Amino acid sequence: MLDKPPTGEFGLIAWIRSQAAAHGRTVVGIGDDCAVLRPAADRELLVTTDMLMDGRHFRLERDGAEAVGAKALGVNLSDIAAMGGQPFAAVVAVALPRASAVATAQQLLTGMRLLADRFGVDLVGGDTNAWDGPLVVSITVLGEALPPGPILRSGARAGDVVAVTGPLGGSLLGRHLRPEPRIAEAQALIGAVPVHALIDISDGLASDLGHILEESGGLGAVLDAGQVPVHADALVMSRSDGRSPLDHALNDGEDFELCVVLAENDFQRAQQVLPGVRRVGTIVEEAGLWLRDGAGTLLALQARGFDHLQTEA
Repeated sequence: MLDKPPTGEFGLIAWIRSQAAAHGRTVVGIGDDCAVLRPAADRELLVTTDMLMDGRHFRLERDGAEAVGAKALGVNLSDIAAMGGQPFAAVVAVALPRASAVATAQQLLTGMRLLADRFGVDLVGGDTNAWDGPLVVSITVLGEALPPGPILRSGARAGDVVAVTGPLGGSLLGRHLRPEPRIAEAQALIGAVPVHALIDISDGLASDLGHILEESGGLGAVLDAGQVPVHADALVMSRSDGRSPLDHALNDGEDFELCVVLAENDFQRAQQVLPGVRRVGTIVEEAGLWLRDGAGTLLALQARGFDHLQTEA
């Protein structure tokens, strides 16, 4: 009898992870923002890749190829930030619409260079194809783990503070096309305090915090509704779709802020180093995710962030 097939994007990733073997130089494989490889005894290499598709992650005709190029590189740089690392090189593979291949490629490069120049990332190669289908862009970024080493999702502890580096929600109004990788912010934090766990908010705070809880041995968390910073864009979207601004902040995703987990007695120091960091909740022993409302009532929180195999375009 065949095993039941995995359900959803993260179920499929978990199945792939169970089938993949490591052969000596892999420190961290599938399951974090980046893989961590050890090509030499004194060096750890970060590797991350993201593929963006027209009609799913952007609309080329509406958004333009320059914005697509910026987003495609930015989401990868955000993964490096989520490990507390420093990016240094990128490899780009594209499937270009045949009718506008050259112009599209030139505009993509313009968008990529906006971030590559800012963060000292060399574009070192890749692959270029043209076809009669939509634009597809896949970028792999290489980075270096900085002392004290890569910050994983798996280090959360009961009693820790959950914090975020900026306001959340409503990214589809345009911010999702111009991610601001929090590389400097991550490095400032890990240089000042021991950060127990770190992830970038790409699928929504509730979903991405859920990844930390799962990787940290099945812990839980309580988020305080009044403490979650809500972006002005979430207020605008709420007026048009009827969802609450807080719901947008918890579940929209593509904010590319960082979700940071650290000890209670280190949080004040973190705020001194990074004044914009906001406490939003606490890690608890009991597995699960809850939202505490203004009256102090705990409500079970169901993560409804982005899932490629279940979320409609």
